[in-house]
This record gives sequence, structure tokens and C-alpha cells, in this order.
Amino acid sequence: MELGTSESSYPGSGNWEIPIDLFGSKKHAGVSRGVLAFADESGNIVFSVNRHPPNPNSSPLPNDKKLLLDASGNTLFSIYRYHNGSWKCYKGDSDGNRDLVFRVQRTLKTLSRVELEVLFESGSSNDKGCDLKVKGSPFQRSCCIYKDVDLVAQSSLMYKLHQIYVSRGKFRLTIFPGTIDHALIVALFVIFLSGRK
Repeated sequence: MELGTSESSYPGSGNWEIPIDLFGSKKHAGVSRGVLAFADESGNIVFSVNRHPPNPNSSPLPNDKKLLLDASGNTLFSIYRYHNGSWKCYKGDSDGNRDLVFRVQRTLKTLSRVELEVLFESGSSNDKGCDLKVKGSPFQRSCCIYKDVDLVAQSSLMYKLHQIYVSRGKFRLTIFPGTIDHALIVALFVIFLSGRK
């Protein structure tokens, strides 16, 4: 089964043969300072994340709302964070009442580690009760995303040889070959970054 959105209006979706690197930072050229964006190896912005106040009429009231945008500024996903350590991701600029794509529940939270379980709304969850697992350290911008035992994506800080101090402001997200939509992986990584809250 292909886990993803039915519409692919951005680069990097669909079947591909090699790992894809996206470079995340809040200091990309051409993007407002403080806006998290993901660029390809050529420096072209592929995705960006905008923070929006949640709709006060939605129930239960989310604690936070973020929009994942493509390179053209179209909203791909709306991500809602709730007080109980859970998130919901909707297709497009949803008000939280339609087109639910997946739910995320935090299963572990320590000072240095967070683990999340992802359930897709397609009704095809595996026998273990979740479709994907995310494990890592948001502080270090380091995580692995698994589908069963297969590594789907991983992130890490941008290390350089002989560098003593490594900035947490720039990181790499590597997405491995498969059929999971790149935008879904980026949305999961955005959720992971706020997993300690």
C-alpha cells in the first residue's frame, strides 16, 4: 500500500531509486527569518512550515497549529498539537474537522529521547497497532522513522570535520527509497521537533 496523499504537486513524490536529502533551517535565503524551511541539495526551497493560531471553535481545542507548505506556498497539511501529547494531521488548510490523514501519539518522553507512534486514517494499520514509529532526540535534531523494521527516513545535525561546536540550527533529513510521500515524512519530522513540549 502506498502511504501518502493522492495529489502530488511538489517535487520528490512517488517512486524513486536513491535517498533524498532535505536541509532544514530557519535561515534559508528567500524565506522569512524564523520560518522553518526545507531545501534540496541545490538550495531550492521544497517545503516550509508556517505557524498559525488554532481555530477557537474547534473541539477539543488544539494547543498549536502549523501548516506545511510546498514550494509554491500551497498548504499540503495542517498539523494540530493537543495538550495530551497527541497530534492530528489533516490534508490541506483544514479547520480540523475533515480529511484526517494520520494521528500521532507520544509513547515516550524523557529529557533526551522521544518516541511517537503514527496511525494512518486509511484503516490499514498493521497488527502492531501503528503504521510508523519515530524515535530520537528533538534537542539533537536526530531521529529515525521506521515502517515495521525498515528505515524510512532519518535526520541529523550538519557535522563537519574538526568542528567542536555543532549548531542545532541546521540539520539534514534523509528520506530513503520507498513509497511514502516526502511531505508526510516532513510533516512527521515537524511533529517530532515539538515532541518534547
